Amino acid sequence: MEKIPFTQHGLDKLKAELTNLKSVERQAVIRAIAEAREHGDLSENAEYHAARERQSFIEGRITELEDVTSRAEVVDMTRLTGKTVTFGTKVVIADEETDAESTYVIVGPYEADISKQMISTSSPIARALIGKVEGDSVEVQTPRGPHPYEIVTISLISEADL
Repeated sequence: MEKIPFTQHGLDKLKAELTNLKSVERQAVIRAIAEAREHGDLSENAEYHAARERQSFIEGRITELEDVTSRAEVVDMTRLTGKTVTFGTKVVIADEETDAESTYVIVGPYEADISKQMISTSSPIARALIGKVEGDSVEVQTPRGPHPYEIVTISLISEADL
């Protein structure tokens, strides 16, 4: 069984979602189904079908989150040095063609959120950066072909980055 890397913050967030789904959302959808049944003919009851669809989504998400949390491994951030790009680092890279800088936080797949510049360890950018040090040039495979970047700075992530 493959372990899934997490920051403590990320795992806590996932566990909170799981608790909410089990204790709040599941109960709400059960009530919605019961209420829709009271309206009669289920074959033409849009409320009933919507509630059943929602129930299916919730149960699927609960199953997924239970599996993920059982395989979760919180990475001990105190053991990281911040000298090389790894899980738990914040990296500033510069496009070697335009000098435009971008900042990324390397996290696990369930914590990734591109709107917050948090990328998964399995993303093409992270795969190209992991193991490199400041000043290294890397080539990232993009849909338009390989693209060169230089690693400007590497630092360990903080709570503010999450």
